[in-house]
Amino acid sequence: MLKRAIGVITCWLLFTGNAMADESDRILEITGLITDGSVTLDRNAVHDFPLTTIETSTVVTDGIHSFTGVLMRDLLELLQSTGETVTAIALNEYAVDIPITDFYDYDVVVAYKMDGETLTRDDKGPLWIVYPRDDHQALQDIRFDYRWVWQLYRLDIK
Repeated sequence: MLKRAIGVITCWLLFTGNAMADESDRILEITGLITDGSVTLDRNAVHDFPLTTIETSTVVTDGIHSFTGVLMRDLLELLQSTGETVTAIALNEYAVDIPITDFYDYDVVVAYKMDGETLTRDDKGPLWIVYPRDDHQALQDIRFDYRWVWQLYRLDIK
């Protein structure tokens, strides 16, 4: 599975994603300090990555939910990121800088499913940065709540 994901990324790096996916299928643009400087992923590419599921509560939903997606550290490693910070940008232009160390200290996921249902723009999607807040007391701090970017569409690695 990992080899397939690397192959998918290689294709996007070679073609920079511009001709690889229909405009409506593109869900994540990644720019900055990665191999080739930019890549655009569609839904199928994101689904081809090794997937992780975490269960946690959020400050914007009730109860504990299951989130499925790609570990941020896996995504950054596959893209050969050399940065120290990720600026995560939402469809409404909300942006926040996240230290890359977060992704190695915690199992932070770029989720595309919540409770088995694909996230849509009407419900925090198509992608949502999710921290395993219930697994670590440190993640109960409000500073981390600001890093939960829903309707994520772009990552800029610095």
